[in-house]
Amino acid sequence: MADFEFGPVEMFLIGFEGERPGPAVVEAIADLIEGGLVRLLDLTFITRSELGEVSTVEIEDVSDEYGFGTVELEATGLAADEDIAEFAEQVPAGSSAALLVVELVFAKNLASKLAQSGGAVLASERIPAPIVNAALAEITD
Repeated sequence: MADFEFGPVEMFLIGFEGERPGPAVVEAIADLIEGGLVRLLDLTFITRSELGEVSTVEIEDVSDEYGFGTVELEATGLAADEDIAEFAEQVPAGSSAALLVVELVFAKNLASKLAQSGGAVLASERIPAPIVNAALAEITD
């Protein structure tokens, strides 16, 4: 019987103005976690100055200050320094981002059930929401 401790993991870079996320960004992340849709494994904040200098801070250091007081990480360290540096290149000068490492709970359940039945996910590809919405709008017009 295959009972995976963790399922597939994705990293999301969520941009925002200023050096810390606003209440709406914090609420959006908290809603996903509380709703059981994802399990937050790691969270790093990245800021790029107007001059292009990058600084990072881990959620453990600013949890209460940023509004994440009750959020607990399930497995820290999955976002390696190399990952953070690569994602930091996508943060525009003068802004910040949150690098979320999340386990997709539904995918964990699917992978476990498939493994129990002798099946396996052979490939997966994410189509970004803007592309899906644009394509469907074009089809229905």
